[in-house]
Amino acid sequence: MKKGPLNLLTDVPGVKVGHVTLKQYLDEKDSICTGVTAILPHEQNSFLHKVPAASFVLNGFGKTVGLIQLEELGLMESPIMLTNTFSVGAVLEGTLSYMLEQNPAIGDSTSSLNLVVGECNDSYLNSMRLLAVRPEHAIEALQAAEPGSFEQGAVGAGTGMICYGVKGGIGSSSRIAEHDGHAFTVGVLTLTNFGRAHECRMANWAQDNLDKPDGSVIIIVATDAPLDARQLKRMAKRAAIGLGRTGTHIHNGSGDIVIAFSNANFIAHESDQPIETQSFLRDDHPLMNELFQAVIEATEESVYQSILYAETTTGRLGRVIEKGIF
Repeated sequence: MKKGPLNLLTDVPGVKVGHVTLKQYLDEKDSICTGVTAILPHEQNSFLHKVPAASFVLNGFGKTVGLIQLEELGLMESPIMLTNTFSVGAVLEGTLSYMLEQNPAIGDSTSSLNLVVGECNDSYLNSMRLLAVRPEHAIEALQAAEPGSFEQGAVGAGTGMICYGVKGGIGSSSRIAEHDGHAFTVGVLTLTNFGRAHECRMANWAQDNLDKPDGSVIIIVATDAPLDARQLKRMAKRAAIGLGRTGTHIHNGSGDIVIAFSNANFIAHESDQPIETQSFLRDDHPLMNELFQAVIEATEESVYQSILYAETTTGRLGRVIEKGIF
């Protein structure tokens, strides 16, 4: 399928991505090798202008925050934040501070706020117990978020991640779904921290001997196609096919989570009207199958992009994870 002009998640109009990367050698035992990545669904206030969203859990060995309400209401009202497993709390706090600053009514004259924070375990390279990520790093990532190009590989939340036994991290890709004069963009961003070297179908790597947890992957799917939460759930499920194409068989200890949203329609936080009227794509329109194919292809490529752009990284205990060469 045709790729977007940047081949990135931000090919979906309005979507913004920002990173904060923390990398510091401390001593022979400890190194900081982690960070935060922020994904903003559009350029307006995400609490006041909510978007349809859904999630799909391939394997639930994960600690992602915010999916219960997202699934119940089919709406997302915050940025999506990514970090390491032990930093979910700090990123949650920082993101909350950022959103409260933008929305003085939250927790006062209006309701509370549902934040979404995804994670992967980067403790093989990162001294995760040191809790290097602080709330202000989440705010910095949000403030750094921009449309257009962004870094991939060992940056932001991906700084300390490992994919198929080589250096992984942040990857992204996009596809254009077209039919009979209609065109919509599907963008995918992955935080890759999963798989063994010999499983990767793109390479002929020998089996690795890394003594590390099974790892995880977070997949973010964005589109400007007018889809509701149920249709976005269907999109999220297809991301699993793209992930499987790369070779993984979803390990027992892997937290594999997909979050999908559409910014084609906004749902106002408050309205005087009892009826909400919006337009959505018909399930039986040929474009739906094009969108399914788009998310599969973009997910597969985004995994490989995370490896392609990541450089050899030295972490705690002098451990070295090499750049993957296809």
